Amino acid sequence: MDRTATPPAPARRIRRAVLAGPAVLGAAVVAFLAQRPLHHHRDGWHAWLGTINGVVFLTTAGLPLAALAVWALARRRSATGTSPGWARRTALAEVGIAYGTLPWVWMIMLPGAGAGTAPRRVSLVPLRDLIEVLAGSPVTAAVQVVGNLLVFAALGCFAPMRFAALASVPRILALGAGCSVLVETAQYVLWLDRVSSVDDVLLNAAGAGLAALASRRRWRAADPAPSDRPRPAPLPAR
Repeated sequence: MDRTATPPAPARRIRRAVLAGPAVLGAAVVAFLAQRPLHHHRDGWHAWLGTINGVVFLTTAGLPLAALAVWALARRRSATGTSPGWARRTALAEVGIAYGTLPWVWMIMLPGAGAGTAPRRVSLVPLRDLIEVLAGSPVTAAVQVVGNLLVFAALGCFAPMRFAALASVPRILALGAGCSVLVETAQYVLWLDRVSSVDDVLLNAAGAGLAALASRRRWRAADPAPSDRPRPAPLPAR
């Protein structure tokens, strides 16, 4: 019986990625135009790099490139002797940490309207800002809380998968809190017209911890000999 040849799995994955690229880019363009038409953008590069809308668009449009980076990095490591499973795991974790964290940090570091002139604001009373936000508009509260939870979620999800020393929820909480303190401090020092709040630190750390819990099953789903170094070739039989 003649059967139609089925493409190998790698070829199918590449073909799906190629087809998904234009779809992702199209979705990004639609979302971008729906929020702010292009003809309103007369600020040059600032419309793309200095607004949340522009950052969201560039991040979404770059998803195919991130997937390609994972594939290329895993392929390169496999070629040096690293097992395919561990190569894919480390590549996904490293690209995931960078791609899932930098855009969020970028957005929260965008200057406000009064940057450089408005008084610097610091809130060190735990939960005060959070209670005020929750008492306001439900939509605004959801955006603020979910957004803060997602800032270091990718770090919490992928860091334990990549670095065995971070395979612990308390360590991820500490890492998320430390990164958040650095960001809040930078907001204050750079005079960005943003509130440096302890509640942001708490939410950022909580998001990293929750993401770590969600990926916990994969922490130890590692290669028996997880190493980025090429494995020695077996000695010839004598």
